[in-house]
Amino acid sequence: MAKEFTQTTSERPGGWTVWQVTGRIDVATSDDTYAKGEEIVKAKEKIALDMSELEYFSSAGLRVILRLNKLAKKSGHEFTVCGANGMVKSVLEDSGMDVLLKAKESLDELS
Repeated sequence: MAKEFTQTTSERPGGWTVWQVTGRIDVATSDDTYAKGEEIVKAKEKIALDMSELEYFSSAGLRVILRLNKLAKKSGHEFTVCGANGMVKSVLEDSGMDVLLKAKESLDELS
């Protein structure tokens, strides 16, 4: 059974804001995901998108992440993805996004 789509934020040492998204990022959730991400990227200097509980990630999700990464760079902020696994990791790798984005295996790698 698919997890309900949720977005939460928390603070970690080192000034990182962790933005955890669970469930799916697809055409149905991409607008809400981008809106929340845009709010976080504008307000915080170090953002880690925790994808460890993400079950599905479509091209709409790729577009969201690409736009947020671009916004963070333009703002002089740091944006990284963490914990991508399974199908989500495959989508990032197959699309070449893993080369464009800063990526960590887990939140424990944040410094």
